[in-house]
Amino acid sequence: MNEPSSPRVFRVTVRGRFADLTDEARRYLVREQAEHEIFKSAYTAEGTFTYDARIEFFNLRYEIRARGDQATEGAASAGLREAEAFLTTMRFGFKALKTEVVEMTADRPTRARP
Repeated sequence: MNEPSSPRVFRVTVRGRFADLTDEARRYLVREQAEHEIFKSAYTAEGTFTYDARIEFFNLRYEIRARGDQATEGAASAGLREAEAFLTTMRFGFKALKTEVVEMTADRPTRARP
């Protein structure tokens, strides 16, 4: 078992749908699509952004380190905040965000959907 003071490592995936994309945003996504395919994705502190060929669904993947009893919920919240900030900054309309959290520090990974 992890001690409360030990950092725990989580992989957080935030999934959602694009909504009300502007023509400019859609053109950008079409132009950059090759750089955001699923095979180039990884879990990183900065996050990795991928989306489907139809530009309908997307994923953001984050590696988040957290401590304490509420670390799983904190990692899910942090991932969601990061995703919303990224999407807003890029001016990508979005809806239906969902998070999935997998703890990587345990003897075997555990999944949670807060």
